[in-house]
Amino acid sequence: MPDVIRRPHSPVMAPYVVPLILLLATSLSAQSPADIDRLGEEAVRRTQEYLRINTTNPPGNEAAAAAFFARIFKQEGIVFDSASSAPGRGNIWARLKGTGSEPALVLLHHMDVVPADPKYWESDPFAAAIRDGHVYGRGTLDTKTLGIVQLQAFLALHHGRVPLKRDVIFIATADEEAGGAYGAGWLVKNRPDAFKGAGLVLNEGDGGSVEDGRELFSIEVTQKVPLWLALVSTGKPGHGSGPPVSTAVTRLIRALYRIQTHEFESRIVPAVDAYFKGMGRSASPEWKEFFKDIARASTDRNTMLKLQMWQPGLAALLRNACSITMLQGSAKINVIPPEARAQIDCRLVPDQDPAAFTRELESVINDPQISVEKIMGFTPAVSSTDTPLYRAIEATIRRHFPTANITPSVQTGFTDSHFFRDLGLASYGFAPFLIPVADDSGVHGNNERISLENIRRGTSMMLEIVKAVAAR
Repeated sequence: MPDVIRRPHSPVMAPYVVPLILLLATSLSAQSPADIDRLGEEAVRRTQEYLRINTTNPPGNEAAAAAFFARIFKQEGIVFDSASSAPGRGNIWARLKGTGSEPALVLLHHMDVVPADPKYWESDPFAAAIRDGHVYGRGTLDTKTLGIVQLQAFLALHHGRVPLKRDVIFIATADEEAGGAYGAGWLVKNRPDAFKGAGLVLNEGDGGSVEDGRELFSIEVTQKVPLWLALVSTGKPGHGSGPPVSTAVTRLIRALYRIQTHEFESRIVPAVDAYFKGMGRSASPEWKEFFKDIARASTDRNTMLKLQMWQPGLAALLRNACSITMLQGSAKINVIPPEARAQIDCRLVPDQDPAAFTRELESVINDPQISVEKIMGFTPAVSSTDTPLYRAIEATIRRHFPTANITPSVQTGFTDSHFFRDLGLASYGFAPFLIPVADDSGVHGNNERISLENIRRGTSMMLEIVKAVAAR
């Protein structure tokens, strides 16, 4: 699907010199199209600069990205705070004060990115090259561009001296890609002042997609619950030249095969049912009827297999699921080890009790010489769609894409939102971009990219959302 038509734009401004100068003399409501264009062009340049900071996790090195934001805040005269959870693991936040008593709005994103192997990319993953109307680079979709459009909206409020009915807080965190222990999770435990008084959170998690001309915008309201487990198999060690009937490795292989072939019962929670019904409004004829009654469709093995082959992420929303991801056996080819280990990434439907699921998994394995150990697990929570932030997102989408299908969504992956939902903060995953379905593979994949038009329009949409929620 081709990109939307690009509008003419003015040249990129020199760094930090005249980024939003017209906003100093006018209110936000009086911004001209030229002002918005300048804001978008600055977003493109800042996105490139941000992408060039290598924050691959591990090790993260988010302190370098935090310094990037600190420099901008200093130049803009905005008070900010930062904290390192470990050497090199930076977190940074800034707050615009409102005069009302409404709970604060948090603009949240993470600074770390997953690894990128240059030999599989068409250009350096950290060069932020512009080609064919797109910026290429690790983090364009996950989630550095989102962070920049949030920053631009935050700075526009500051420059416009916009009266606010609630505080607006910009937070950039470390370590989301590894679970958030050095980022959002650390802030919740050690620096709750960063989001004091907050009630609404806008984070990554979903956004717009387009395929065959069908535009779908999803606003993430909940997630499957991650439960990362280690399987530890023990057995008698020996020499590889004389294989016994059973070893730690063969036991583990048998256990993993049982997990791989086990069909977990379908469990359709209300949020998932609503998500599929919403998608059904714009689904292809092949899937429209299935999505309207996904509870019935999910009981048919052939339908589920077909859905899994087409969209494994959607199929995973309908039941508990485990992926076998890491294996460890002997350190030497001719040694039968006393222990073999596997790590599996299980994702549970939001109403699933983790302890009950672990017991079910142990019964599937059915081997007393294999123990199941918990590595990490979170708790479920669902954010209501009846909030000012959700309504603002929906209204903004409707202004820019009048015919788009809009639906609350459930994600198979997890984000830092769960830390804040656990505290009772309404949190939504939404990036104001319309991404061709073919480009989704760039997330954690090769040649990750975003169009310049998405950056420009996304900056404008983010500003509209924030203003609708926070401005008087």
